[in-house]
Amino acid sequence: MKIGILGAGQLARMLAISAHQLGIDTVCVDPNYECSARDVTKVHHADFFDLHEIEKCFSGVDCVTYETENLPIEAIHSVSKKFKLHPDIDILSIFQDRLSEKNFLNSLNIPTVDYLDVNSWHDIEYAINKFSFPFLIKTRRNGYDGKGQAMIHNTEEARAAWQQLSGKPLIIEKFVNFDFEISIISARNDKGETSFYPLVLNQHKNGILFLSQAPYFNEKLETLAKEYASVILRKLNYVGVMTIEFFCHHESLLANEIAPRVHNSGHWTIEGAETSQFENHLRAIIGWPLGSTKAKCLSAMFNLIGKKQIVSDLLNIPGAHYHWYNKKPLDGRKLGHLTLCTSNRNEMEMNIEKAIKLIRY
Repeated sequence: MKIGILGAGQLARMLAISAHQLGIDTVCVDPNYECSARDVTKVHHADFFDLHEIEKCFSGVDCVTYETENLPIEAIHSVSKKFKLHPDIDILSIFQDRLSEKNFLNSLNIPTVDYLDVNSWHDIEYAINKFSFPFLIKTRRNGYDGKGQAMIHNTEEARAAWQQLSGKPLIIEKFVNFDFEISIISARNDKGETSFYPLVLNQHKNGILFLSQAPYFNEKLETLAKEYASVILRKLNYVGVMTIEFFCHHESLLANEIAPRVHNSGHWTIEGAETSQFENHLRAIIGWPLGSTKAKCLSAMFNLIGKKQIVSDLLNIPGAHYHWYNKKPLDGRKLGHLTLCTSNRNEMEMNIEKAIKLIRY
């Protein structure tokens, strides 16, 4: 069994490690030479538009998947004609564009924040009158970890954002002072078998995920999140792992973003669940039975951003598991993650405090 992966970052790295444990070969294609996955699997450096080279790189693969939705859709359309692609090209095209994503969600009666398509300064003036301040202006594509977006508090900031971002497809989203963010991670194979991981509670700093804790126990919200995810999975005949981030607002859920892939808020599943999100994604796309998504313990996952860490200090924390992505340190770059595991809630709270004091940013 052999799987091709479009992209060779840390998600591809963790997919490749999980594949190796299952006896599955992997090969990645990525135009960048500095790739996190390069020391755990084969990485071919090719442009995503170079179909001839991709065909050579993916020779003999059973299927192809991707670690990011920020791919050139025209190029991936050509790839999908040559190889079995999961999740499929239509799903990728929906979720790589914030406007089409929200239109899709609303068509299924899944609530989101109010939003507007932006094509001109007149559209921004309309948003000022409709939403009042503050609101967010975002690029419709290629936005992640807080990139490609700005919080707008007044007309001057709106003009500055328009001057900076105009020329790119944009969307305006009404600002909602939500209570907290959760995510639901699901897995579905081509037979329709579906499993859900427990809810995850997420905290961000500067637009980047900082801490995920699981399971987050809230029966009402978990039931609602699973209901929304099930609607999407069935509608799209989805195959693979999918993550939905929700804002919790007045005990209701607003869908914020969907990732048609393994997701940062699911890294805790490597040690904290009976089957990791990476293994279940692989099982799903090759048609194997899904593994159990039950939590084995309480888990807390910290992103390690920007700076190398003093590993020995972090591993002094009981139940700590350290993952390094083999990437050059840069401000704002995810270099690794730390997962804490325990069955005792008080111990978890103490260990989280220890980690916060030790992690370097």
